[in-house]
Amino acid sequence: MTKQLILIAGPYRSGTGGQQELIDANLARLENAALAVYQRGHIPVIGEWLALPLARAAGSKSIDDEIGESMIYPVAHRLITKCDAIYRIEGASKGADRDIDVARQHGLTIYTCYKDIPLA
Repeated sequence: MTKQLILIAGPYRSGTGGQQELIDANLARLENAALAVYQRGHIPVIGEWLALPLARAAGSKSIDDEIGESMIYPVAHRLITKCDAIYRIEGASKGADRDIDVARQHGLTIYTCYKDIPLA
């Protein structure tokens, strides 16, 4: 199997009540999933890795301000169009669910268990 660019989708802000330490814990879960994808030989990417710096560069002071909100989902959805697959990790997340909808519209493979991701 050739290497795939795989978006990791899951909770980032969901279930945090805006508490930074919980947001950080969610990001750590996403990054641990990214590591698992990398260890299977693929290229993982997390939408927030791109959206957060872009939002800051555009003047965002908080991810839930107007600028941040205008970037976080659109960046992920643009990114999805360049990916080969999505790995949806566990946890309630409307944003991740929307990512899955976009991925399906583009015919991407959707993984829900890292063991299902083939070795590259």
